[in-house]
Amino acid sequence: MIQQRRFFLVGACALALSGCGKDLIGPPEAGPIYVVRPQFPAGASGGAKVPWALSILHPDVASALDSERIALFQPDGTMDFYAKATYPDRLAPIVQHAILDGFEASGRIDAVATEEAALHADYNLSIEVKDFAAHYSAPDGVPGVTVSITAKLTTSHGRVIVGSFATTQTGAASANSAGAAVQALQQALGAAVKAIVDWALAFPMPVSQGPAAAASPGKPAEQLLHDATRGSQRLRDVPKPQ
Repeated sequence: MIQQRRFFLVGACALALSGCGKDLIGPPEAGPIYVVRPQFPAGASGGAKVPWALSILHPDVASALDSERIALFQPDGTMDFYAKATYPDRLAPIVQHAILDGFEASGRIDAVATEEAALHADYNLSIEVKDFAAHYSAPDGVPGVTVSITAKLTTSHGRVIVGSFATTQTGAASANSAGAAVQALQQALGAAVKAIVDWALAFPMPVSQGPAAAASPGKPAEQLLHDATRGSQRLRDVPKPQ
């Protein structure tokens, strides 16, 4: 009799919890999965190939955004997510692989990979995703979207920052739905990636970090050799004491 009463209490508690909302216990219900992978025309960047290798580091994404859920901001600035809709992966690898696709499609760099591939690189590209969400100006209106990314190019040896670049791309969804918002986010991400690729590919081969280069930063190798030779000649021209 006591055992039957225990089973009754456990069953009643489970019913009470399920009546308070499905998000309280267990995973959310499965829904559509929206893939974000911008398409880049081959050779769209134009220009000559670069001689250096690039490693794309794992992006730094705010913890609230680095999720499989699709973020949105309400008119009052509070953050929320679309119900029953997800990405196939967390946001960081989605952005990382979109940038890799952009560099590969440019046709201007032969050696580029994510840092997980352990490529021997000349440059590292670090990425910070500051915004990647739908933004509502009215509770039931059609949202706009914003993708904001900051990129830094650093030398692999010495970790010297050679350049920094920020891009913010906006757009508007075609309807008030998760699918329409994701489509607009994909277009904005594609525009951001293209801007980053064009910016990064303008850099030359990094200067050697040897002792001579450290003593005279920014000088080409030919100038360093000339300076060293001229200094030796001056020493030879000094009159010897009688």
